[in-house]
Amino acid sequence: MIKINPRTKEAYTLFHKGMLALSRAERAGIRIDLEYVEKQRSELTKTIEELEKKFKNSKFYRHWEHSMGRVNLNSNPQLAHFLYNVKKLKPPYLTESGQGATDEEALKQLGIPELEDLIRIRKLKKVRDTYLEAFIKEQEGGYLHPIFNLHLVRTFRSSSDSPNFQNIPKRDKESMQIIRRALYPRPGHQLVEVDFSSLEVRIATCYHKDPTMIQYIRNKEIDMHTDMACQIFLLDRKLFNGHSSQYNVLRQAAKNGFVFPEFYGDYYANCAEYLACTWGKLPKGKWTVGMGIPLDTQSFTLSDHLISKGINSFDKFVEHVKAVEEHFWKDRFPDYAAWKERWWKTYQKYGYIDMPTGFRCSGLMGKNDCINYPIQGSAFHCLLWSFVEIDRISRESKWDSRLIGQIHDSMLLDVHPDELEMVRKTLHQVMCRDLRKAWPWIIVPMEIDIQVSPVDGSWVMKE
Repeated sequence: MIKINPRTKEAYTLFHKGMLALSRAERAGIRIDLEYVEKQRSELTKTIEELEKKFKNSKFYRHWEHSMGRVNLNSNPQLAHFLYNVKKLKPPYLTESGQGATDEEALKQLGIPELEDLIRIRKLKKVRDTYLEAFIKEQEGGYLHPIFNLHLVRTFRSSSDSPNFQNIPKRDKESMQIIRRALYPRPGHQLVEVDFSSLEVRIATCYHKDPTMIQYIRNKEIDMHTDMACQIFLLDRKLFNGHSSQYNVLRQAAKNGFVFPEFYGDYYANCAEYLACTWGKLPKGKWTVGMGIPLDTQSFTLSDHLISKGINSFDKFVEHVKAVEEHFWKDRFPDYAAWKERWWKTYQKYGYIDMPTGFRCSGLMGKNDCINYPIQGSAFHCLLWSFVEIDRISRESKWDSRLIGQIHDSMLLDVHPDELEMVRKTLHQVMCRDLRKAWPWIIVPMEIDIQVSPVDGSWVMKE
């Protein structure tokens, strides 16, 4: 365990300066295209009405209505009861309370066409009612001024409201494009988004110091996610060198369906289902040729490949992933695994865990919380420290450019084109060099990704 004073002056100073810097970003605000928002809201309403009309004319809906009396399209408990008690379908997986899941991923795995319409109805309603409506309500003079909080999150991360700037969709491309299309820099300026690359993985490494992980971070010739895709899907590494985009899909599957879930405390059974069914498009049960995503050509699929390797069913794939998980923690990252056990025992003994940034997490925590909270908190503190420094430099140097927002491991700036290169250099200096000098406990290199929108371009146009 890292030996620090958990109630340091430095910790208080970071949040004090951070709150001042964030308040200046709040005051600056981000420009909104109100005409676009109003038009988009109207178009979404028409699309939702058409989809609801189609959905309500289906046999699926009539059965739902007959069994429930009155249908509430927004009620997950009602939908779960209809799917799993009335229709007797087997849930793809269960919620923490033991009920059949009704999130988007679970509904897609059921393979019912009508549920695809329901998913889209819900998604578009959320875009319209949660985001666009909030933009109209919260804007002032054509600008949004979202609030950033540093006192509400147990992990010592930030939160946002009025509107929630940190909850704007990123993974769903359609939702992201609709919403971010509404947000602009000041006239004649550009939006610049900068985020740390694999920040929580790097910060976790500063805790557990696993030599294999350090090597993955420092050596750009090797890639953890490609290695895991090869192991999970029994593939030759050469196939990932531009041979087929589908193999890169499997790399993403390994990254998001196994590596990160394992890091955050998930286990092999859930990972196997996500890898096979969601990413690989394979069904549960026995597999035959021609199933799953195509590889190389449309005539050679994932099931063809796995069957050739002796895995011809979902159950066999689950057992295979179980073996991969065992190797992952015992052979690939044994020091990481040992640290997790030490960290958990330390919390059980003392009732708290301390971060190298000077903060203490205490109170009731499960094992996954105990391991994840300090990593998430310390990672955010890296972003906050950088935010404070860039805010200071921008004011002292009298930049026209300004910070306007923050999302956990990234920040958004409104930049004058004449200052763009200077801003780029400053971001690299502060986030990749100065941060490590200030906090020597960061033992691995820090990297950032910078995306820039055109002059007068919206947030969605960043490149």
